[in-house]
This record gives sequence, structure tokens and C-alpha cells, in this order.
Amino acid sequence: MAFLAMAGLRWLLPGGAHWNIWSQQSRGLRDVPSVQSRECLTALCRSRLVAMPRWAGLLSTAARAGLLLLLGSLLFSCPSLSHRAPEFALTKIEESDIKDDSGKEPVTEDDADPEDLEVFYPTDQWQALHPGQAVPAGSHVRLNLETGEREAKLPDRENGESGTKEERRRKRLGKVDVNTNSFTSEELKKTLAKMKESEKAERKAREEEVRKKFRPIEQLKEEFEKLNMKIETDYEIMVKLISKFNSSASTLDEKVAALYDLEYYVHQVDNAKDFLSMGGLRLLMEGLNSSEASLKEHAAFVLGAALSSNPRVQIEAIEGGALQKLLVILATEQPLAVRKKALFALSSMLRHFPYAQQQFLKLGGLQVLRSLFRQKGMEPLHVRVVTLLYDLIMEKMLLEDPQHGEQMEEKIQQYRQVRLVPAVVEQGWCSLVPNLLAMPEHDTREKVLKLVGVLVAFCREHYRGDPALGTTLSLLRSEYEELAAEEQREGDKDGYFRELLGSINTIIQELR
Repeated sequence: MAFLAMAGLRWLLPGGAHWNIWSQQSRGLRDVPSVQSRECLTALCRSRLVAMPRWAGLLSTAARAGLLLLLGSLLFSCPSLSHRAPEFALTKIEESDIKDDSGKEPVTEDDADPEDLEVFYPTDQWQALHPGQAVPAGSHVRLNLETGEREAKLPDRENGESGTKEERRRKRLGKVDVNTNSFTSEELKKTLAKMKESEKAERKAREEEVRKKFRPIEQLKEEFEKLNMKIETDYEIMVKLISKFNSSASTLDEKVAALYDLEYYVHQVDNAKDFLSMGGLRLLMEGLNSSEASLKEHAAFVLGAALSSNPRVQIEAIEGGALQKLLVILATEQPLAVRKKALFALSSMLRHFPYAQQQFLKLGGLQVLRSLFRQKGMEPLHVRVVTLLYDLIMEKMLLEDPQHGEQMEEKIQQYRQVRLVPAVVEQGWCSLVPNLLAMPEHDTREKVLKLVGVLVAFCREHYRGDPALGTTLSLLRSEYEELAAEEQREGDKDGYFRELLGSINTIIQELR
């Protein structure tokens, strides 16, 4: 009968109210009080009796009798459960039980949105934790047994002090938890807004500081425009310098300073032409005729700067007698500084100007230059003379190259009238130049070897009969072989000394 009753109950439950059996252990219950057990079972019995009329009519007589016996046994067993907890409890879950008074389903603490959690800011004292508050990492949490509330506070310091670096950082940041795991989206937005405002303030401060140090571009443009109205042109400056030089009230130093400034301006081709139109050539001729060495020196310096690569100035200078004046300075007793500047001006006049080269040879210019080798104290000028002769000879040889075509035919005819190499051979330069190889400077040897290499085709017989030249070349080859080998060991295959060694070997090969 009991089995049938239980079978009838199992058949009954799916068609009736919704029942669940909860395990006592799954609910975490230990010792359920006897009063609660009796109330629970009593309520269960009443609910069954209430529900019984709905389906009693559907059962047979035997089933009804079995069910009545079952219900009776349950009613008599409810009081007997006062001293032990049931292993299973039957509860009825109604929809009204899972809704609050407002008809909405309650939200448990676990289902709350983590972004909506209220952050708890601990201090050194215990504070009560409210439901839903997020505790920062590292905080101490306890359950107050007297009040039944959870409490939290900051971790204790070993030395009892709370003013640590981390706390000072928290105070500086305000009520913002530095643990990113406990940041809410709202706090992040506020923090980012503060950072942007701070950055904007710092940028404005920097801009203000820059404005104080520097003027705006508009103001600078206005000032530059004003300055441009007052700036003097090169022409006006040269006029003033010439006036200062010609003024009788100017001292020697002021005249020298005027020439020094003029040298800077006449390097420019157009300024040099304007200088001629101002009567600048007459001014320089006066300076070359002066008894003051400093005026001669700076006048020759300005003339050489104006002559450099400026055909118009070259023509007017040679027509004005500047070539003769320069040769006189080089041929007479003058300080070395004056002769250096005079040789510089002479070189500027002769280069790329075949007519001036012709006049130079006619006026005995080679003899004047050769005389410098016989005077003591003129050694610094020897290399300059060798370089000038090499440039003039190579200039003519390169121009006679047939690759230039008919366009340079007129200039080639002019150079053919300049018999520079025969004059060099006739005046004993073949024996004079090789003597300079005994000088210790590599730069001097380089320039001498270049000139000897050019003259070897014209002075071959003289060089072959000069035993001193052969000995000098052999010694130089041994010296530069060692230097070139050292360069090669250092990784420089095409070094300076290797080039000099090649020039020496070429000359020796030509003389065999």
C-alpha cells in the first residue's frame, strides 16, 4: 500500500504544483531546529490536502485508500521529527517567491555589474563594509562577531606609521584606487579627464614660457622689413670704403682696414666689376706704389681677389699697368708678406689669360721668378712658383686636346703664341726644379714631381745626365714604397703615398 501511495504521489507531482527536493547538504544546513522542521512539514501536509480535491476524483477507490493512509502517516510523523533533521526537504517554488514586492526579480550580489560596484576606501581604522562595495587589494577584512558585519581597514605597518610612499601616492591622486583591478569605468573617465586637464595646463604654461623668451613671427617679420629698408648694398659699402681710403684724414690703420674689407667684397664677380667703375683700379695702383709695406701688401691682396676668374678685370688691370707693377715688387727688396701677395695677384692675372702670359714672358717674368730661388728667406715662395708654372703648362696642354673641337679654336691660337715651355727650358728650369725634391715636406715633393713629370718630355737628356736626380729618385722610391706598404696594411689601397710612388716610378720609367 505504501508503494502504491508513493507511486501515486510520483504520478501526481508532474500534474500538480511544481515541487523540488533539495538536499540538506546542498543548502549548507547543519542542524535544522525541530520547530522549523515541524512547521515545514505541517505546511507541506496542508498543501497536499488542499491540492488533493483537484485530482482525487480521478483516482480509483484502492488508490484513494492508499493515499489517505500515506497522508495519515505523514501527519502522525510530523511531530515525531522534533529531535532529528530530515535528510530531504520538499519545498514549493512559486513565481511569487522569486520576485520582490515591485514585481521585479531581485539582483544578487554576484549578478551585479562590476562597473556599478561602489569602491570602499579603507583607512587605518576598521570600517563596516556595505553590500556591493569593492575592497581594494591588500586590505584586511574581518567579520565582527558582535555586530555580524564585515569590516575592513588598511594593512598594518611594521613601524606603526602610515605615511608610506604608497599612501602619499594615494593622497596625491585623491580618492582613486591605484589598483587597476578595482577601477570602475566612471573612475577611469574622471581620471583621464583630470589627466587631460593637467596636460592642457602644462602645455599652456610651456607656451607662455616660450612667448616670454621669443617674439612672435609676425613681429620678427615687421622688424626685418624695417631692417631691410636700412641695409646698405654692397655698392654703397664699397663707395664708403673707397672714400675712407682716399680721405686725407684717415690714418694708416684705417686705410689698411678699408682695403681689408674691400678684399671681402671684390671676391664676388659683379662687385669686382662695380669696383672698377668706381675707380678702384687707380686706388690699388696707388697702394702698390706706396712706401708703406702694409698698404702694398693689402693693395696686392685686393687686386688678386678682383682678378680671380674675372676676365674683364684682368683686361683692365693689364691695360692699366698692374702687371709691370707686380713684377717690380717681386724683383726688388720687399718683405716676404708683400711678395706673397704680389705673387698671388700675378698668378690670378696669368691664369686662363694667354695675352697676359705673353706679356709676362716679354717683360722677363720668368727671370724675375727665377731670381727668387737665389735669395735667402724666399723658400716659402718656391713651391708657389713651381705650382704656377705647372698650372700654366697644363692649362695649355689640356686646351690643345682635340676633344674641345672648333669652339675653342680662337683661344687655342692665342695659347700657341705663348712659348712658355721653350722659355722654361732655355732659362735653366730643368736643373732648378729637381733640386726642390730634397725638401722634407711631402706636399712640396708632390708639386715638384708633377712639374718634373711634365718637363721630362722636354728635359729628358738633361735628366738622364744628372746623377744627383737619379739618386734622389731612387731614395724617394724606397721611402715611399715603405709608406705605401704601410698604407696598404692599414686598408688604404689607393693612398697618398702610393700616388707619389706612382709618379716617381713613371719618371724613372721615362728616363730609361
